[in-house]
Amino acid sequence: MHLLLLRVSTSVFRFFRRLGVVGLLLMSTLDSSFLVLPFGNDVLLIALVSSEQTRLSWIGYVIVSAIGSVIGVLTVDLVMRKTGEKGLTRFVSRQRIEQLKEKMDSKAGLTVFIATLMPPPFPFTPVVMTAAALQCPRAKLLGAVFAGRIIRFTIEALLALYFGRKLIRYINSDVFVYFVYALILIAVLASGITVFKWINQRKQLA
Repeated sequence: MHLLLLRVSTSVFRFFRRLGVVGLLLMSTLDSSFLVLPFGNDVLLIALVSSEQTRLSWIGYVIVSAIGSVIGVLTVDLVMRKTGEKGLTRFVSRQRIEQLKEKMDSKAGLTVFIATLMPPPFPFTPVVMTAAALQCPRAKLLGAVFAGRIIRFTIEALLALYFGRKLIRYINSDVFVYFVYALILIAVLASGITVFKWINQRKQLA
């Protein structure tokens, strides 16, 4: 069973990697939606940039990743803006909501922007959910996500360019394979919980 899961996880990552820029767009969209893919988009971006021969291609990868993140956040926004604060409690604890509300009242854009820069386990999705449920202007929300992701992905891409071959060797190593395996297991469990909560929320609103 362990070996089967390992093969499946590596096959999934290689599938997205073979798709190139399209796979990156899909991964970044999923990563910023209701699904949970910790470091998935970051790892794929680094892998593609590290193996790319054209030096300026990283710019395209960064832009596509940022666009995918905006699309993913938009899917969250469309749902949470309708459910409002009442429905938000299905996904985010009341304590975290109260903490975020204080920041959203005066610094919604800045709060979301900072959240996009932070790596897991920082709760990016709860911040986006709260901003949408509390009716943060959509343009401000998506703009903050795009700006923050551009900065984060640019830093990652430049690091990938700098370390280059070392990263490629690591990506092809057994250690990296197990790392991907762990990420996908976490993603499946966390995404299942999120989707389950979303389905229950839809049933209650129906």
